Amino acid sequence: MLVVDDSMMIRTIVARIFRDEPWIEVVGQAVDGLDAIARAAELKPDVVTLDVEMPRMTGLEAIKKIRAAWPPAKIIMLSTLTESGARVTIDALLNGANDYVAKGTASGSHELPIPRLKHELVAKVRQFFPAQTLTPRLVASSPTPAIAPVSSVGPAPLKAVRHSGTKARRVVAIGVSTGGPSALSDVIPLLPANLPVPVLLVQHMPPMFTRILAERLNSVSPLDVREAAENMPVEAGTVLIAPGDYHMRVTRRGSRDYIALDQSAPENACRPAVDALFRSVNEVYGGATVAVVLTGMGQDGFLSSRTLKASGAYVIAQDEPSSVVWGMPGVVVRAGIADAVVDVRQVAATILKQL
Repeated sequence: MLVVDDSMMIRTIVARIFRDEPWIEVVGQAVDGLDAIARAAELKPDVVTLDVEMPRMTGLEAIKKIRAAWPPAKIIMLSTLTESGARVTIDALLNGANDYVAKGTASGSHELPIPRLKHELVAKVRQFFPAQTLTPRLVASSPTPAIAPVSSVGPAPLKAVRHSGTKARRVVAIGVSTGGPSALSDVIPLLPANLPVPVLLVQHMPPMFTRILAERLNSVSPLDVREAAENMPVEAGTVLIAPGDYHMRVTRRGSRDYIALDQSAPENACRPAVDALFRSVNEVYGGATVAVVLTGMGQDGFLSSRTLKASGAYVIAQDEPSSVVWGMPGVVVRAGIADAVVDVRQVAATILKQL
């Protein structure tokens, strides 16, 4: 791992966090983006933690040059929970960063939450290295799988499973986590302005980040992309993104459908959770759904995808080569739930075929 931050204190803290992890080695540190490019080319790290705001060259400016210097590196942005920090982080994720961790606290305190930072950083790095692919330098005594085991899940071929017939689809529901902003930028802008159904979307992100993601996607999409709000109508031609820290569900009142938000307990350690959305979509639309599970760690969306599939919904999963982490889509594929397993650049076309 290469640790990049203009603050010596942050570099020291991050290095100490991974000093306690026997499966990873901090091979070097860099003080800014320019230094990071040279060090990445020299040290060839598996992972780079990259500060957002630095002198001479910011993290955002450095991403593409680090990629050019050492393409295999996974890049994790260290962001602040501020408006400016969130905007730069979203831009970084849209421009090649793989994930992010917030350095600060939601309360705005300048005190560094080291226990939370350690928990999140270790989990974020581990997700890139499933147990079966750990190299000798990345050895753990009891590694945690990137995808938790699921009962009754067996191997399934990576090919489409065709329905015997077609039905009118009335909604598209999407779940995504790690690598989501980049994946969504390959999907949402390719959906036409006259899309005849609404799109409901859960991206695992904190408050403010989801709003900025919606703004960024809206600026490059023919569709109207918004962060969802309570009682917002669900209408064709719109993409509604669940706000951070709220589960998003769809409810029917009379002949119209509306958004309902709540802060009930997290599911799969997530709020918003894909399962919460997909369950409500099944209740309102059932088999008239196109469900899409994109890149992400863990298995949020698995149980509800299985329920939707049983109702007759069409389930699309992102394939492994185009996923940053093949956790959420991988567990759906291995369970035999997916009707189509496609490169992220083919997801929009696959959706449109169903409409």
